[in-house]
Amino acid sequence: MAHLVETPGVGASLPVSALSTAELRRHPGRPPDHESENRHLIALATEMATAPHRILQQLAESALSLCHAHSAGLSLLEEGDQRNLRWRAIAGAWSPYLGGGTPRDFGPCGTVLDHSMPLLFSHPERDFPYLREVTPLLDEGILIPFYSRGEAVGTIWVVSHDETCRFDTEDLRVMTNLGAFAAAAYQVSLSLNQAQRIATVVESSSDAIVSQNLDGVFTTWNPAATRLFGYMAEDIIGQRVSILIPPDRRDEERKMIERIQRGERIKHYETIRRRKDGSLVPVSLSVSPLRNHDGKIIGASKVARDISERKQKEAHVALLSREVDHRSKNLLSLVQATVRLAHGDTPDAIKTAIEGRVRALANVHNLLGKAHWIGVDIRSLISAELSPYSADGKSRAELVGPELLLKSRSAQTIAVALHELTTNAVKYGALSTKAGRVQVEWSIASDRKLVIVWTESNGPPVTPPSRRGFGTLVLEQIVKGQMNGEANLAWRASGLVCTLTVDPAIEL
Repeated sequence: MAHLVETPGVGASLPVSALSTAELRRHPGRPPDHESENRHLIALATEMATAPHRILQQLAESALSLCHAHSAGLSLLEEGDQRNLRWRAIAGAWSPYLGGGTPRDFGPCGTVLDHSMPLLFSHPERDFPYLREVTPLLDEGILIPFYSRGEAVGTIWVVSHDETCRFDTEDLRVMTNLGAFAAAAYQVSLSLNQAQRIATVVESSSDAIVSQNLDGVFTTWNPAATRLFGYMAEDIIGQRVSILIPPDRRDEERKMIERIQRGERIKHYETIRRRKDGSLVPVSLSVSPLRNHDGKIIGASKVARDISERKQKEAHVALLSREVDHRSKNLLSLVQATVRLAHGDTPDAIKTAIEGRVRALANVHNLLGKAHWIGVDIRSLISAELSPYSADGKSRAELVGPELLLKSRSAQTIAVALHELTTNAVKYGALSTKAGRVQVEWSIASDRKLVIVWTESNGPPVTPPSRRGFGTLVLEQIVKGQMNGEANLAWRASGLVCTLTVDPAIEL
């Protein structure tokens, strides 16, 4: 706990170690050294212009020299941490403590900010015991507050560690002037930090971030822009932006600059740009006006994001949508044909015929779905239709032919045709007896037509029908109507032989 005393002229309680700067009048004075002071101020101004990141340290060194102090430094409230005053710059004997500091609410610097006035301290460890660990101890020190936008944000201080150095009113005058300079230096430090943060964001961004003047000449170019467009910064800064714009889009830039000059911002404008290698890339542009210190618009800042992957996905979705629409129309057309051609002696017979054909379509859709609609292997399609009619676990069908992938339209039509042949074989043909067998053979003919030959054997005796049945009608009309093909049936004594021929113009 700090010991508080009333200080005449101050009007508030101060720690025992804090004194009014009026005490400095009791110390022997020295004449002003304006030449040295001006030299340091010029050096500080030069440092601020050429190396602003060093300005705070240079300020501490100037205070050390001008006041002939043993230590000097600046304490600042850190952004985001208002509880501590950090020693951001130190010169002299206390240099090893750079980065340390004191609590805002319990220390000499905080006391100066609370009273908003310069104070003289002598052995403050009497009030703030933690300062005993800071050696050499503070024998005497002048602390001056400085402000930013009217708010006290720090102190500049000079310290003596023994009686060989005593401060006077001239040191107070010098420190007061340096306090004003410290406020300006602090603003530069904040601006530098902000600029550094912005620069870090720009450099590390995955989006291309560039700037240009109103004449359309590039002035900055980040690494992501190099990755996107292929140009190195040193190659393109100073070049006109038209180097990236395809000829058919040159008018975009003129309209964009007109909007920027009116102070407008452009968000997520999708367009095409040209890379160094001549390839085109779709990008989303966001454009903002660039202003100088007076608020005058001097250029534009552009953020470009590569949207190639998104465009590819959109194109893929559009393709799938068209494909689904196309397939749906084909399927509905096929369903309509199967319903229209359905026939039976009773309503139940008609229902059974329709259900069987729709089930055949459902089976082929299941196969297409498993293959992500890339296609259906013809062998798998035929096996799926005939597998329910195996005897004692043994297949009654022989499948002969090369590997062949049927596209959706072909697979759907062939599935219905095979279902009609299978239904006929189960009712009247080879599959109506245990000994009966079916051979299905397919091949690509010399004219590139797909030929499927269905041959039944070991079934009941076969005689040609006296009239064309509805199964025959379904086969002929579906194969011809959906695939521009032919269905030829030969009623041989040994069994039915059906030859399906598919026009090569139909996608297989």
